[in-house]
Amino acid sequence: MTDEKTKLSSGKTYHDDLSIVRSEVDKCMKCGNCMAVCPVYGVEKEEASVTRAKIKVVDAVLNGQLELDDPEVYNMIFNCLVCKSCMTNCPSKVDFGKIALAMRAALVRKKGLFWLKKMIFSTLKNPAVLNTGIKTAAAMQSIVFKADKDIKAISPRSPFALVGSGFGFDSNRKMPELNSKTLKDITPEVVTPDEVKVKVAFFVGDSLNYFYPDAGLDVIEVLKENNVEVHIPKAQNCCGIPVLVHGDIETARTLARRNIDTFEKTGCDYIITACGSCGGAWQHEYVDLLKEDPLYGPKAKYWSERTFDISTFLTKVIDFKKPKGEIRSIVTYHDSCHLKKSMKVFAEPREILKSIPGLEFREMSAPDNCCGSGGSFVISHYDTSQAIGKKKALDINSTGADTVATGCPACMMQLLDNINRFGKKQRVKHYITLLADSYRKERKSG
Repeated sequence: MTDEKTKLSSGKTYHDDLSIVRSEVDKCMKCGNCMAVCPVYGVEKEEASVTRAKIKVVDAVLNGQLELDDPEVYNMIFNCLVCKSCMTNCPSKVDFGKIALAMRAALVRKKGLFWLKKMIFSTLKNPAVLNTGIKTAAAMQSIVFKADKDIKAISPRSPFALVGSGFGFDSNRKMPELNSKTLKDITPEVVTPDEVKVKVAFFVGDSLNYFYPDAGLDVIEVLKENNVEVHIPKAQNCCGIPVLVHGDIETARTLARRNIDTFEKTGCDYIITACGSCGGAWQHEYVDLLKEDPLYGPKAKYWSERTFDISTFLTKVIDFKKPKGEIRSIVTYHDSCHLKKSMKVFAEPREILKSIPGLEFREMSAPDNCCGSGGSFVISHYDTSQAIGKKKALDINSTGADTVATGCPACMMQLLDNINRFGKKQRVKHYITLLADSYRKERKSG
C-alpha cells in the first residue's frame, strides 16, 4: 500500500517527495475562484499565471505527461508570490502553498540550485560570514547608492541604475539603507524591566536586524513598557523562509533546528515575532519541515504553539498598557500576506492603532491585497511586482492617510518604493513604532 500515510511513515515530508501532495492536487476543481484573488493574474491576465493552471502543470508532472525540468514548468511555478491569497478563496481548501513548495523542492533535487542562490544561501548557515558581508556592503553602499534623507531611503546612482534596471534597480528605486550596526549589535541579550511579569524571546529576523533596527528597538521598548523581559539571542539565524521558497530544503531544515536549539536555551515562555514570514515559519513551516524528525518534530510543535506576533501577544496573551501620548496622524494599515493568511492576524494591529490617542484610522478598500514584494519576486519579476505595488499605492492614496502602517519589514520595503513612485509620499512605519511613539510622548509629558 502506497497511500499518503505510508509515504509519510518512511520519514519523508512533501518537501522530499512530490507524490505526497497528490491528494492536494486532486482536490482542485479548476473552478477559477483563485483568479479573483491572485495578484499575479490580476496584472498579467494570463491563464498560466493563475493557481489552477499551475496545479494542472503539477498534475501533468505527477502523471508523467510533462517533464519536471521543462523550462515552462520552472517559469510557471516560480511566477508566484506564495502569498496564500488563492487558499483563502478556494472552496475545496486546496493548500497551494504546500504544492508550490513541493514542486520547487523537486526542481532543486533534479536540477540543483542556481550557483548564485547556492552561494547566497550558504551564508545564511554561517552568521559570521553573513554579518561580515552585510556590514561590508553597508560601509560601501554610498558608492553605488545615493541617500534621500527626507524619507530615509537610498536610490541607485545613475551608472549602476543602468546596469540594474532589468531588476527594477533604476534611479527612481527607493530602498531602505543597510545599517552598519545591526539590531543584535546594539541590544543586550536580555532587556529587563523594573517589574517582570513574563519572559519572552524576540525572534528578530534579517530584515529588522539589517534594515529596520529602529523598529526592532521599538518592539523591545513596547514589551519592556508592558513589564515583559525580552531575550534577544545573538546566535539566532535567518528564519529560513527565503531558502525554503526556493526549494533549498536542506538549508531550511538546518536553520530551523539551529533556531530551535538557540531559543530553547533562553528558558522563555514565548517567542515573539514582528514579521509575518518569520512568525509563520515558527508556527507552521518548522512543523512541516521537521514532522518526521523524532527529536526536532516535537520541539517544533511545542514552539509553534508558543509563537505569537507581537500584536497578538499584546492583545490576547497580556492586557497591554493603553497608550496616552497623542499621535496626530491619519493612518491606514496594510495586511501583509503571511501575517494575515499564515498567522491569522488581522484585528490585533488595528486594535493597537485605534487605541492610540489622536490617531485617526482609515481602512483601505482592499487592505489585504498583496503589495507585490514576495521576497526575491520583486527582483525576478519586477514588472509584475511593480504593477501589483502600484495598485496598493493608489489604494493607500484613496484613504487620504499620511502614514501607512504594516506588520512586515519586507512589505515596508515594497511600500516605500511604490509609494514614492505612485503615491503621495506617505510615511511607512511598522505599526508597533506608532505605539512606541505614543508611549514615549506619554513619558515625556509626564
